[in-house]
Amino acid sequence: MLPFHLHVVSLATAIAIAYGPTALGQPAVPADARWHDVTHWGVEGRGWGDQERNRWFDRFPAKAEGSVRNEVWKLSRDTAGMVARFKTDAKEFYARYSVSKPQLGLPHMPATGVSGLDFYARDERGKWRWVGVTKPTQQTIEAVVVSGLANGTREYAAYLPLFNGVDSLEIGVPAGATFEGLPPRAEKPIVFYGTSITHGACASRPGMVHTAILGRRLDRPVLNLGFSGAGTMDAAVGSLLAEVEAAVYVIDCVPNMAADDITAKCGPLVRLLRAARPNVPIVLVESRRHTNSWILPALNSRHDANHAALRAAYEQLLEEGVKGLFYIEGDHLFGDDSEGATDGSHASDLGFMRQADVFEPVLRAAL
Repeated sequence: MLPFHLHVVSLATAIAIAYGPTALGQPAVPADARWHDVTHWGVEGRGWGDQERNRWFDRFPAKAEGSVRNEVWKLSRDTAGMVARFKTDAKEFYARYSVSKPQLGLPHMPATGVSGLDFYARDERGKWRWVGVTKPTQQTIEAVVVSGLANGTREYAAYLPLFNGVDSLEIGVPAGATFEGLPPRAEKPIVFYGTSITHGACASRPGMVHTAILGRRLDRPVLNLGFSGAGTMDAAVGSLLAEVEAAVYVIDCVPNMAADDITAKCGPLVRLLRAARPNVPIVLVESRRHTNSWILPALNSRHDANHAALRAAYEQLLEEGVKGLFYIEGDHLFGDDSEGATDGSHASDLGFMRQADVFEPVLRAAL
């Protein structure tokens, strides 16, 4: 006899095959839904605008291929940090999109974060609040995101997948509902250059990354240039950053670097940005400490060395007269109770909230 849980899975599968998604509590999108292609009005977090048409949702422009390292280029095709905004009075709305990679989730990160669409709305006070997220099970998704919404016309924001690319994306509403795509805001973005943590590992939903949290709190556009395992203060990436008219640059690459690399690359990167953008604030961020480094002396020593190297680079830049520099220490980014990460290294939602709390006053001062 099969174990009980296998009988349950088989029964659920049989129901889904026989009766469709509504039998499992997943309402079907109505046939007369009105679909709206987000490329017709644009997304925030797409910093250049000359991406190739067949890869419209890339974070880097097409010219970056060949100038940045190959692993950085590949990761730039993930849509981390991109946001599509719209306004509707619909009582329900839908999402239809295709992602570029078949791996929808990761061992330490759910498919909702890796490949999901995450929706927020402004409430009556103008505060962003969560509404719903898709739960992808295949590369092409068509789903009712939420239904039974309260009456009223609202502004919504859809955060795109963190560790997957998007090939196409449409938002749908019922026939007769109003819909307006909202183009990217004109305000200068906060530009984050970092590692897998900036990229979004391991948020449960795309809206839970600290970069997204800060974007909502400060009500500003964000450009997320996090590259998992490959955020290493590269000059080629710095040259691209310098092309963006940013409100502030946040350099958060230390988790991917050793002390010698920080010493060699931090100063040149900051000088490059300062030469191109004399008045844009630059924030340097120490590495978070692994949440188990308290019991791993070698790992703790590495954090000590990296922090010392970044601090020395920062002080050297100040001595040279470089203006507009800010500094964030790393010891408390994930909190002090060892509960802020999924695997010691990458933030959980709790860790991202705590990190946003540390970043927020510094960014407010810089802005």
